[in-house]
Amino acid sequence: MSKLTKWFLRILGGIIGIMLLFNFVIGPIIKSQTKKHSPEQHITHTQNVLEVAAFYCSPSKKDRKIFGELVSYNEVWRTGANEASTFTTNRDLTINGQLLKTGTYTLWTIPNEKTWQVIFNSEMYGWGVKFTDQSPSRDPKYDILVTEANVSKSLTITENFTISFAEVSYEALIMTIAWDDVAVPLKMIVTY
Repeated sequence: MSKLTKWFLRILGGIIGIMLLFNFVIGPIIKSQTKKHSPEQHITHTQNVLEVAAFYCSPSKKDRKIFGELVSYNEVWRTGANEASTFTTNRDLTINGQLLKTGTYTLWTIPNEKTWQVIFNSEMYGWGVKFTDQSPSRDPKYDILVTEANVSKSLTITENFTISFAEVSYEALIMTIAWDDVAVPLKMIVTY
């Protein structure tokens, strides 16, 4: 084997070694450290024939001003921390007159003081933001449903970011996104 080939193989081996080190050692350490501060939440709600679920990572308020500062107004937010949050439904739903078909979607929002845009996107993203510039990973061309929801100011503070579900009637439920003194309810109706 020539010196050039040996040199090339050593360089290639070093690159592969660094990639393996990052993927199997450094990457998981970084991920576990971020999960300590924003733990994963898996929420499932069953109502008659409907089953909906949300996956998100739940950051804490920690005496910070959240909306308008930590989470900017008029900008896309991954709606939680770490990975992009997801929403799953086993039945078609109607949300503000729009159809959301059975499936799993990433959940994105654009917060504002009085209303939020709630976005259901068909793509799955490994992380909620890009590592290069920390901008949202969402690609708007995969937006399946974009709707508006009114903001409610809460009298109590929600310390940890939450997504919850509540039954309204036999065929309707409300998904609420809450953090700090803000609650954003979104009504969903089962489409038969």
